[in-house]
Amino acid sequence: MRVLLTGVAGFIGSHLAERLLQEGHSVVGLDNFLTGQRENIAHLLRHPRFSFMEQDVSKPFRVEGPLDAVLHFASPASPNPDSPYGYPNLPIETMQAGSLGTFHTLDLAREHGARYMLASTSEVYGDPQVHPQPETYWGHVNPVGERAVYDEAKRFAEALTMAYHRKYGLDTRIVRIFNTYGPRMRLDDGRVIPNFLQQALRGEPLTVYGDGSQTRSFCYVDDLVEGILRLLQVQEPYPVNLGNPHEITVLELAETINRLLDNPAGVVFLPHRMLEGDPVRRCPDITKARTLLGWEPRVGLEEGLRRTIEDFRQRMGL
Repeated sequence: MRVLLTGVAGFIGSHLAERLLQEGHSVVGLDNFLTGQRENIAHLLRHPRFSFMEQDVSKPFRVEGPLDAVLHFASPASPNPDSPYGYPNLPIETMQAGSLGTFHTLDLAREHGARYMLASTSEVYGDPQVHPQPETYWGHVNPVGERAVYDEAKRFAEALTMAYHRKYGLDTRIVRIFNTYGPRMRLDDGRVIPNFLQQALRGEPLTVYGDGSQTRSFCYVDDLVEGILRLLQVQEPYPVNLGNPHEITVLELAETINRLLDNPAGVVFLPHRMLEGDPVRRCPDITKARTLLGWEPRVGLEEGLRRTIEDFRQRMGL
């Protein structure tokens, strides 16, 4: 296939482009480097089946030649208000990527007769009142809260994707991505795994906000990409969760990282600084992915962390 992939210089986008090329496809990558990193795709620029467009997806654009698939993965994604790359500091850009960017990529897929995939998020469930979260759960989201620019952008994007499917018969897919980690995450991303890894690699205590009892489920990026490619090959317009159903507390994650890195500094507890609507628990129900795709995560947390640690160690010059 010849595939257009927006957000190609992002953490997930760069891994997805790499895998598509390995499978023999051609990739037209698109990014404006708002949160993506040029070094993530530096090794792809030499590939004969990879081409790149520096482009803001929220602005109109065209792609010459045939397209078999359009994958819309462009958006800020970090909720950290202290990071310049967090969506609290990029509110308009985040909503434009989810609204205008989705319009533009859907129109492109329709123009080319291509299949379409929207990268949505577990954030559409908000601070969930159902646990674990199945695709049939409609969510618990504050539409005017601090996280709303991301949550509602993705919820709108899902509704728009379904509207194109119903009105125009467009061959669409929606993947709801849960917490994902691995090499190429931004060092200054501000999310929990990059923060913990950098602190532990420097021999510092790991900063745990609150008592650390809040839970997440972490999926290694290679497993996520495998699920995305499987979903691309089936016809299923309704959302599919992709994530790791193994739930772990933030404190357990900190202790695991300290053990893997022999960091004696331990943890330090600081007052909670949650954004309004931050989820206390987050874990996917992946029954649909298991049934529809024959997919479930294969890389355990400790193995995935070891691979990620090596990448962080190199990029930190340690």
